[in-house]
Formats: sequence, C-alpha cells, structure tokens
Amino acid sequence: MTQVLVIGAGPAGLAAATAASALGADVTVLDSSYDLGGQYWRHLPSTRPTASEGILLHGFERFRELRERLENDSQVRILTLSQVWAIDRNPDTRNAGDSSVGDRWRVHVLQGVPDGHDRLALTIIPDAIVFATGAHDRTLPFTGWQLPGVFSAGAAQALAKGERVAVGSRVVVSGAGPFLLPVAASLVQAGAKVLGVYEASTISRLASGWLPRPWQLLGAPGKAAELVGYVGNHLRNRIPYRTGRAVIAAEGDGRVERVVVARLDANWAPIVGTTRTIEADAVCIGHGFTPRLELPIAVGCALSAERFVAVDHRQATSSPGVYAAGEITGIGGVDAALAEGSIAGHSAAGGSDDEAAMSRQRRLRAASTRFAARIEAAHGIRPGWSQWLTPDTLICRCEEVSYGRLCDTSAHTGSAGLRSLKLSTRAGLGICQGRVCGRTVEDLLGRLAAGGLIDTTSTDRRPIVSPIRLGELAGGTVLPPAPPPPGNTEERE
Repeated sequence: MTQVLVIGAGPAGLAAATAASALGADVTVLDSSYDLGGQYWRHLPSTRPTASEGILLHGFERFRELRERLENDSQVRILTLSQVWAIDRNPDTRNAGDSSVGDRWRVHVLQGVPDGHDRLALTIIPDAIVFATGAHDRTLPFTGWQLPGVFSAGAAQALAKGERVAVGSRVVVSGAGPFLLPVAASLVQAGAKVLGVYEASTISRLASGWLPRPWQLLGAPGKAAELVGYVGNHLRNRIPYRTGRAVIAAEGDGRVERVVVARLDANWAPIVGTTRTIEADAVCIGHGFTPRLELPIAVGCALSAERFVAVDHRQATSSPGVYAAGEITGIGGVDAALAEGSIAGHSAAGGSDDEAAMSRQRRLRAASTRFAARIEAAHGIRPGWSQWLTPDTLICRCEEVSYGRLCDTSAHTGSAGLRSLKLSTRAGLGICQGRVCGRTVEDLLGRLAAGGLIDTTSTDRRPIVSPIRLGELAGGTVLPPAPPPPGNTEERE
C-alpha cells in the first residue's frame, strides 16, 4: 500500500491528503502548528472555541468538511506540532517495483512544543511526498521597520484570526496586492481602527494588470464576491484606499507613534515633496509572499525562473516521488491551492490522469493560475522601492545590518558572491536565517555587484530547516505505516 506523506496542513495539504486517502493510500499529514488549517484557515484553539469562528475565515465550512473527513479516516495519521528539520536519502530502502523512483527519502521530524525540551524525534520514510508548505510574507524594509508596532500583514491577520487580538488601536496597512484587503477586514473585526490602506502600485499599473481579457475572470467568480465584501468593509468603516502610495518610514520613541507615507511613481520610487505623516500606533506591511522552499530544495526540486517549485500537469516535481501544491508553486490563492492539492494527492497515491474528477480540478487550477498572473502584473514589486532607503535603514534586523553597510562592503570588497557578502556583512545570518530579509539582501547585493551575483545558491537553501539541539540528534524513532482498519487487513496488503 502506498505511503504518502503530506507536509503542510493548509488548504493544499488538506486537499492532497483527502485525495490520496480516497485512492486507498496510507496518509500521514504533518504540520508544525497546533491544529490543521494553515495560515489561511487559522482559527482559535479547541480549548477556546466560539460559535462565530467562521466570521473571519472564508470557506470555513469547506475546512470543517476536510478536517472531519481526515480525522475520521482510519487510513490517515495526523501529526501536529511536528516540524521537519531535515530530509535526506535512505539508500537502503527502495520503492519496490518502480526502479525509476530510486532511493526513498527519510524525513526527520521533531514533534512537540517548539523549543521544548522533550520533543520526540521521528523519521518517516514514505513512498511519496507532497510538499504543501505555503509561503510567508515578503516585507520590504524602510527606516524604522525594526520598531515595536511594525508587523507583517500576515502576522497581523494571524493574531486577529487565531487570538482575536488587534495589533494596535490605530493601524495603517501598506504594501501591495489583494491581501491588504482581508488584512484590513480582520483588523476591524478584531477591534482596531484602520486609518488607511496604501497600495504601492499606481492606478495605471493596476488597470494594466486587471483590465485586459476580463472574460478570464469569469473562471474565478468567488473572487468577485470576496472583493465586494471587502469594498463593503471599507465603505462601512470609512477606510481610505490610496494607490501609488507607501509607508516609507516609521517613527516613535521606543515604538511606533507615527508613519510617513509618500506618493510613488510607476516604478515605486518616492516622489519628492509628497510625504505625509500619520499618527498611528501600529503599521502592517505586506509586499506579496515568498514560498517556503527549504524542503523542496533539500530533495533537489527544480525551481522556475520566478523562484517557485516547478511542477508538471500532475503536480510532480523534478525529483521522482515528490509532488508540490499551493503557494510554493505560485501565489494563486485558496482556490488554486485546493485544486493543486487534490491533483498532487491523487497523483502521489498512483491515480490516473484521465479521471473525470482530475479534469475538473485542472480547469480550476488553470483559472486560478490566470488570476495569479494578474496579481503579479498589477502588484508585483518594482525596483524603485530601494530609493526610500537611507544609509541607516536596517536591512537585516536580526544582525542589525544597515543599507549603508551593505553598500560599503560591496564597494570595498568588490565581491560578487552572495555567500562571501553575507559572511562579510552578516546579513541574513541571524536567527530567522534570511526568511525575512533574504530576498531583499539578494536583490540589493545583486544591484551593487557589477554584473550581478555569481552564486548558484540562494538564501532559500537551508539544509537544517529549523533549530535542533545536539541531544535531539542522539535518538529517534522510525515511524511505521498507519495500521490497517480492523477487518480490512487482506484488502490493504
């Protein structure tokens, strides 16, 4: 019986697990959080339930359906509070009957409270892996972004959804992309006053991304309904929505007390003489998302030119036996994640391409992919943003590396190597290991180096995915397949 490991329990992971179990596979679902749902369906813990939980969560009934189906399926093992810290080859165990697959992978997991002293070390050796690890916010730096009161848009929404906590009483939302709208809605529902949403892209660029071929939007009707809901939220709460503007500085004595907003040109460069100061106690920033690539890179998955995991029509990666779904393959939203997850789980369990159910999922995936392309065309980061930096602006907050230090080190060393420049400046070497600043460090150093960076590596390559104690390396348990349900032993052999 095929053993399928799904890493990540957001929309893509839950859909993948459901599809794989429907074909009779033994499925293990693994997630680092306390509960299923991922960032999109983040909700209150079971110890603090509420009847109105679905108010902050789109498609919450769909989540309940998927969760209940998996929790009641004897073929599915769910491991929460479980963090993959490394993946390597298992040369002694091969997939029987399929020499093209080659060596299987050993997935090393720590199960327990993050940074706890009694975490259980597990090793899982599946026949197939589905990566559904999602993405995290990309936040472009600005002067003062290290102050308490500056939050990523995703963190602000997670606190609102998962804890019913508003990050401030008077909040400014800034960045680029449709995600700013649900963030503002979540903040209002958590009790904050949103002073404004500032979209960096100009009206002309938004129009060029969204208006061409409008008939293609008919394939994603749910998006229109969501937009209407967000517009209604803005109108009811009198939230200004300004395009071609961005927060370029945060100020305050020990925490955010005000932010500086400037108008931007089409390239996102600040226009001189257009700054405005707004009194606020919090600011939420989001400039799109960065896929979580550590694990796909560890197993040798090829990446696209846009730095997402490259997959074929079956959601198969370049690494045999490994599939990927959701935002690590492209930022397409929940509909794309659900469709891709269904296809990936079906394929990982050995399903046929020509089944009718997969045809429908492929149509949904195509519509969502076109929607994602519009998002990039309308809201993708433009290079002029670096002009709002000053020499004192911190680029790497963990190691307190300023933009001036990056520039000086690049100029004095003449280096074009990412690795050597990181070692020289310490940028990206702090506790987050470049998850927050890595893409920005690459971008800026690539501009400073004559001819660009020469490295073939990237800040997404992290062989040790999460911190692990030396004592935790000393032992571990190989996790066996899930036991068959009573009475079905012969059918499952």
